[in-house]
Amino acid sequence: MAEIRNYTMNFGPQHPAAHGVLRLVLELDGEVIQKADPLVGLLPRATEKLAESKPFNQSIGYMDRLDYVSMMCNEHAYVMAIEKLLGLEPPVRAQYIRVMFDEITRILNHLMWLGAHALDIGAMTVFLYCFREREDLMDCYEAVSGTRMHATYYRPGGVYRDLPDAMPQYQPSQWRSKKDVDRLNSRRSGGLLDFIADFTKRFQACVDQYETLLTDNRIWKQRTVNIGVVSPERAMQLGFSGPMLRGSGVEWDLRKKQPYEVYDRIDFDIPVGLNGDCYDRYLVRIAEMRQSNRIIEQCVAWLQANPGSVMIDDRKVRPPRREQMKGDMESLIHHFKLMTEGYCVPAGEVYAAVEAPKGELGVYLVSDGANKPYRLKVRAPGFPHLAALDEMVRGHMLADVVAVIGTQDIVFGEIDR
Repeated sequence: MAEIRNYTMNFGPQHPAAHGVLRLVLELDGEVIQKADPLVGLLPRATEKLAESKPFNQSIGYMDRLDYVSMMCNEHAYVMAIEKLLGLEPPVRAQYIRVMFDEITRILNHLMWLGAHALDIGAMTVFLYCFREREDLMDCYEAVSGTRMHATYYRPGGVYRDLPDAMPQYQPSQWRSKKDVDRLNSRRSGGLLDFIADFTKRFQACVDQYETLLTDNRIWKQRTVNIGVVSPERAMQLGFSGPMLRGSGVEWDLRKKQPYEVYDRIDFDIPVGLNGDCYDRYLVRIAEMRQSNRIIEQCVAWLQANPGSVMIDDRKVRPPRREQMKGDMESLIHHFKLMTEGYCVPAGEVYAAVEAPKGELGVYLVSDGANKPYRLKVRAPGFPHLAALDEMVRGHMLADVVAVIGTQDIVFGEIDR
């Protein structure tokens, strides 16, 4: 027999399955994991310190870059913290728009996770299917904010602007014939809400496609069932949240338990797992995509029936309209002062949390009455999950490390900050 010896191995930091710049130092007995030591700090951007050196309204764009797969949810927590200190309540229409985009972001995140996780384990087709739907949702981001990823769309007091009445159209080119362009534009004839409504009708069948490929697939189940099992008690002790906690059977979701915006007016369910393994966490996220689709449908119906303002009419936090700024000297000065100096926020401390796609994303904000935060601390959901990696992979094989990292849905922007 070949001699089996113990050795130490580096996994990452450029490994394609590390989901970022994760360096894992693995101690192996043959191919069995004895210990896994996650080394972080290879993506430091000092987000919290940078936010402390800038006016409140200039740091919203930094939050997009924390978990760069769940952009608007990061903004949401930060903007809610500022609103709590200022005592602002955004108009109801703005709250519905926020909830709708939070759920669009959740689907975007879970599609990215599903495609990458399946690719890590060896399934190629799912990745291509997931990105087909992601393109439509990225177009929604672009339609409201002008950018596909880092939107900076949420603002204290509401959102940047109302939903557009027309979607951008594809143009014929050397790569696309007129027939292809007409087919692509057929869904873009109305406004953004019509486009999203059309997406929600199609999306259930798309999730069915993913499940056809994976849920009862023998190889998929062999790679995920009874891998990385975490009991409900241990999940709570480790500080898990989101699908990692619900996959272990704990029914905890901030949208239901501590409702914010208009989640208390919306009908949806919280999916939970039974065994706390990789397979259960996969099923929970699949079910969450279906629930998010339900929430988006309800938001679209309400928004189509209820026009109104999407920003509070408080000139201390709301910049003048652009056409007003171009023709009125006082408005121009006001705009300049607001964008360069921001506004002073009452002294105090506050914690605001949202149910981000990966778990509880919280922002702890301390103000000393100035126009910039005195202290800012982000509670990233991925950090406790990564801290539990050693416990989750011990006794498993080397190939299972990839499955466990995938099921944790790690993104390093929020972990290293």
